[in-house]
Amino acid sequence: EDPDTKTEVVLLACGSFNPITNMHLRLFELAKDYFDETGKYKVIKGIISPVGDAYKKKGLISANHRVTMAKLATKNSDWVEVDDWESSQSEWLETLKVLRYHHQKLLSPDPTNSLQNAIPLTKPGRKRKQEPNRHDPVKKKNQSPDTKSVPQVKLLCGSDMLESFGIPNLWKSEDITEILQNHGLVCISRAGNSVQKFIYESDILWRHKNNIHLVEEWITNDISSTKIRRALRRGQSIRYLVPDVVQAYIEKNNLYSPESEDRNAGVVLAPLQKHASHSKN
Repeated sequence: EDPDTKTEVVLLACGSFNPITNMHLRLFELAKDYFDETGKYKVIKGIISPVGDAYKKKGLISANHRVTMAKLATKNSDWVEVDDWESSQSEWLETLKVLRYHHQKLLSPDPTNSLQNAIPLTKPGRKRKQEPNRHDPVKKKNQSPDTKSVPQVKLLCGSDMLESFGIPNLWKSEDITEILQNHGLVCISRAGNSVQKFIYESDILWRHKNNIHLVEEWITNDISSTKIRRALRRGQSIRYLVPDVVQAYIEKNNLYSPESEDRNAGVVLAPLQKHASHSKN
């Protein structure tokens, strides 16, 4: 493969991360391996964006704790980071808006954040040595020689998120279309998956199936945040299911209990509320 044709990819995972688990972290590793193996893409960053409290999901503990746990979990990753922009908004935001925000941010990094500007996106050691007589003065100075200029922000999801596209009023169909057209989905699915069938059964997903990257997970990992919270309510161990630092933080702050699980009980999920009220008008 000619390295000149590699497209830079940023992987964005949106969700509750209530709490973040080893499964969430594995999604990033699996997706990165997949893109590396295509030889066409270069993953430059992973972003974890926990949903804000205004999402109103049952059992959702405060964004502050969820962001902190995610930061602890990714402390020793050299490419996955946590972004709290979405969770610090006062109202719930459509996933598409979060994708757009991160896409914009890549195109024009925040000039006030000088530290971030100081860190090159591509590690300087990776550049090929410039031969003095290379005949390509057209290359922009700041553009690394081995990648296409505009990075793509792709939505990283498990098969459950993909299947949530089928839940009435949870997603706007024009949002799904724009996510797929302008960004793309990376869906990690169990070996022997029904995800292909789900795509086949949805006209909107089928139309854009070339922008859905299906990544097979051969070493399956069935950890879910729901099961983690259940274990914690029952006083059972969650060691080796979440990073040790996350487990310690949960214990120290006594985060999950029968009470926390009842939070937002009987409240309608923000997107359902929003979209249902719109369809009435």
